[in-house]
Amino acid sequence: MAPSVSGSGLPSGAQVFTTMPEILFIPEFIFDGLVWTLVASTLVNPANPLGWVMFVSIFCFVFTTLFFFIYVCGGNQSPVWIGLDVAYHLVAVMFQLSAAVTLAQTTLDNKKVVDLNLLSFKTYQEDIAAVVMAFVSTLTYFIHTIFAIFRYKSS
Repeated sequence: MAPSVSGSGLPSGAQVFTTMPEILFIPEFIFDGLVWTLVASTLVNPANPLGWVMFVSIFCFVFTTLFFFIYVCGGNQSPVWIGLDVAYHLVAVMFQLSAAVTLAQTTLDNKKVVDLNLLSFKTYQEDIAAVVMAFVSTLTYFIHTIFAIFRYKSS
């Protein structure tokens, strides 16, 4: 039986589906995709803060998917990938947290608009769902970062 990790200390191939924190790639891009679709499906008002949320969710969705496919295809054999994994996930956590807080503040501001019957309650509920998904996504990136840091320290 083949070892579960490569020479760089990172799993490749099917082991990505069985090792921690790589298994978190799947919920990371699922929750980023949910944030992206929930924000895009509602009234994007105000555009500037929600534009940041869209940028972060699409950026993290694309790069997490890219990392996932590189790991599955075995392109992570260099020792550089351990540090790159930590760096990407640290940046992703900071981006995700800022986007989640921004989305939460915008949703709270929209509560006043819902009370004035200028925004539908359904749109407000979708905004709340997006906030929950954004914070869950932030949590999964944070957990991945912690495990990646432990792996970096032990290598």
